Amino acid sequence: MNNKIRIGILGCADIANRLVIPNIIQTGKFDVVAVASRSMEKAIEFSNKFNCEPVEGYENLVSRKDIDAIYIPLPTGMHYEWIINSLNAGKHVLCEKALAIDINETLSIIDLAREKKLCVFENFMFVFHSQFDFVKKQIKQDIIGDIRLLRSSFGFPPFNVDSNIRYKKELGGGALLDAGAYTTMAVHLLLGQKQQVLSSSLEEGNWEVDFQGSAMFKNETGIISQVAFGFDNFYQNNIELWGSKGKMTIERAFTAGPGFMPKVIIETQNNKTEITLPADNHFQKLLEKFAECIVTNQYDFLFEQIICQSSLLTQIRTLAS
Repeated sequence: MNNKIRIGILGCADIANRLVIPNIIQTGKFDVVAVASRSMEKAIEFSNKFNCEPVEGYENLVSRKDIDAIYIPLPTGMHYEWIINSLNAGKHVLCEKALAIDINETLSIIDLAREKKLCVFENFMFVFHSQFDFVKKQIKQDIIGDIRLLRSSFGFPPFNVDSNIRYKKELGGGALLDAGAYTTMAVHLLLGQKQQVLSSSLEEGNWEVDFQGSAMFKNETGIISQVAFGFDNFYQNNIELWGSKGKMTIERAFTAGPGFMPKVIIETQNNKTEITLPADNHFQKLLEKFAECIVTNQYDFLFEQIICQSSLLTQIRTLAS
């Protein structure tokens, strides 16, 4: 492998265009070699923008010998096939969330990654934002006392039902694997991976996919977490930690993009403090971590997190059915 990791882009998704590829380039740790689309016209459009080679057809990208890693921004329902294909071709993988439809797919992916000694990285960028380092520090310093309850909500108004992949069952759509994945990740990010799903609900309404849902968790020390998520909701994007001595609220928990200065509110018995934190680029930090994992061959901790996340999402769906 050269000094820079040679990466190929599997698909021309909007998130790749607006956010991920520009940050891949800005890290200075990757060479974007090629971008693939089922439409050569679209591949050419992307390649002109990012100064790389256009490729028609996903398999033609995955099979290339001049690529070390693949970024997969395809719909969730297509992840399993193309992660497996990429691993079998000897490529490390960065994949959009949710990584897979269920725990069975996830375990197959991780087993193959371990066998091939390759990295699989799920693209939860919010995890790498420095506001979570701040929050964890406040918890450790006992600022709000013993945690009694975590609440998290992530939801937004409806999209165009006819064109948005979130409403396509065959593409792995639905609120659980989208907004619900963020709130679930927040639970074990802040309160540990040993979680049990106590109850859950998913509502399909007039669609073939779940458009809203909720779940309750309990960790190994008995702390309860409640999450809610949806596609037909007033916008919410927060995490609240209620403790024995106070409460802490993260107002823009999951989408504090580069340039945005997030706020954390800490309330105690006679005091309420609003803290504005520095802006941070969680995209670049995630991509730098992906590069580090590849270079150092250290990614078992990622596999544990991926399995925990997928297991909890599968439990939510099972309990709700």
